Amino acid sequence: MYTHNLDPVLVSLFGFDIRWYGLAYLFGALFSLWWMLFLKRSGEFEGLSSDDIWDLILYLLIGVLIGARVFMVFWNPSVYLFNPLELLYVWKGGMSFHGGLVGIIVAGLLFCRVKKVSFYSLADAMSFPTIVALGLGRVANFINGELVGRVFDGAFCVVFPDFDSSCRHPWAVYAAGQRFLVAGWLGVLSYFGYLRSKGLFGSGFLFWNFVFFDGLGRFLLDFYRLEELIFGLSLGQWFSLVMVLVAGYFLVFKYRGSFKRLKNGRN
Repeated sequence: MYTHNLDPVLVSLFGFDIRWYGLAYLFGALFSLWWMLFLKRSGEFEGLSSDDIWDLILYLLIGVLIGARVFMVFWNPSVYLFNPLELLYVWKGGMSFHGGLVGIIVAGLLFCRVKKVSFYSLADAMSFPTIVALGLGRVANFINGELVGRVFDGAFCVVFPDFDSSCRHPWAVYAAGQRFLVAGWLGVLSYFGYLRSKGLFGSGFLFWNFVFFDGLGRFLLDFYRLEELIFGLSLGQWFSLVMVLVAGYFLVFKYRGSFKRLKNGRN
């Protein structure tokens, strides 16, 4: 058993708190920027300049922020429907992963339309750094002592004193581990698939793997998270189920021929 006593504030400077959660977002943005510049140096995205890649990160940051906040309406309709200005108060907390995903996809589509770039190629490239950033976000959630799990009396249960005195599943730790596992899988696909043999599966394969496995992980892990249920599942599970079904459809039907060629040992 562990009693949570971590401080969400790394350091306070001149009355301004530097929080682990904000640093997770900052590192995610910087890592995504570095990754895209690395791919460009490796010969990818020849049609984009370095300034375009900086613009891309700005597009995505705005998209994830807007989407993550707007989707909070689904989680707290009594707050945000009657007080929509509360959506602007980011410092009060509350960021929806599913909303952030929708926001980042919309932002990516807009960027690709403006710059005349293939959305799937961009989505493939961004899948790996995005899942890494999401994993770090869950680590920050644990440091904040939020997103607690259901009551659990196992050896690795955690007491969150700011919540109650019960020992619970450290759900955010599970979620971080799941996302780092998906990051490992996408990293392998990036190296052997995206950078080395794009001809086998074609564009979009990494992106749909990201959507499928992150949605599946969230769906399964939410059975251990303390959340209100709607027809037997949490709201997050319903949204994640949509992710799994949509991504599963594309993986099966869009890449069916590629899987057959892989099974037969042909490119």
